[in-house]
Amino acid sequence: MADIDFSPLSALVERSFGPGVSWQAEAMPGGASTRKFFRLLFEGPRPSPRSAVAFFVPDATRSDEIDKTDGLRPRWPFLEVQELLASHGVAVPRILADGSADGWLVVEDLGDDTLANFLLRQPSQKEAIYRTAVRDLARAQRALQALPEHSVVRRRAFDEELLSWEIHHFREWALEARGMPLSPDDRASFDAIAARLAALIAGWPRGFVHRDYQSRNLMVLDGPSLVWIDFQDALLGPRVYDLVALLNDSYQSFDRPFVEARLDDFAAELGLSDADRSALGREFDRVTVQRKLKDAGRFVFIERVKNNPSFLRFVEPTIEKVRSSLERLSDDPDMAQLLRIIERTLRPA
Repeated sequence: MADIDFSPLSALVERSFGPGVSWQAEAMPGGASTRKFFRLLFEGPRPSPRSAVAFFVPDATRSDEIDKTDGLRPRWPFLEVQELLASHGVAVPRILADGSADGWLVVEDLGDDTLANFLLRQPSQKEAIYRTAVRDLARAQRALQALPEHSVVRRRAFDEELLSWEIHHFREWALEARGMPLSPDDRASFDAIAARLAALIAGWPRGFVHRDYQSRNLMVLDGPSLVWIDFQDALLGPRVYDLVALLNDSYQSFDRPFVEARLDDFAAELGLSDADRSALGREFDRVTVQRKLKDAGRFVFIERVKNNPSFLRFVEPTIEKVRSSLERLSDDPDMAQLLRIIERTLRPA
């Protein structure tokens, strides 16, 4: 905390919650991003709410560039997506104070009960809460089919370039950085398969994607109901992408019948035909291969580049999820070959 200038936050709190309000900040655990989170505890008889959450984005800069479309300075994606989701019936934190010009934002305090924490306390509620998460996602996708013309979400997409980059993130970090480079022949095959897989997924219909819809980014409130957080990277992509993030979450483990039942819930909520439900399962496995390869590489990247080893324990479970999907896709020559490449490269010497 010593390297953060809190004076802009102090001014923001005073403007937003009243002059002379007494408060203190407690550091909160963060994830893999550079953002810093603090719980603000308000003191005295008058303040309402009694607490809030402030976050600081150290790499945010004040933009002097005027957006040519509307003559305004660009807004933080978090603010724009929050407004979009709230206006379409998705539960998100309320904005209490906007100091984004100085790198600060104060939002509603939702407590500490992420979906991951909730499951630790109430494992018997797993099926009910995941059914809620899947149905919430389906309803949001339906509500967000038509996005505003200038929405930041419409300007970003899982295109071939991004999908391919993410697959190669696995090769670069989960393999090469750990001293397990591909042989020349396997590298050529890997590159070709990665290109075809990226092209295939990029060619599917695109809709709203949260991008990290998993157990650490869903807050559980009384009911229980779910509130979405960490949605600032939302973009356009395949309908199954958030399902993969949720049901093949690197931080959780589910048996296949549980996953299939939740895919059934999603299909039922959207009224999909039997044929489309079958296609949904194949799409789910293909995106699992792409997303989980990226995740495994990202966990190593975070350790090597950001000096944060806390995600390394998820590397092998994440690769195992890739293996399982590749086995189910073994009738596809590319997927069968990719499984052989991974097994050869990761086999202990």
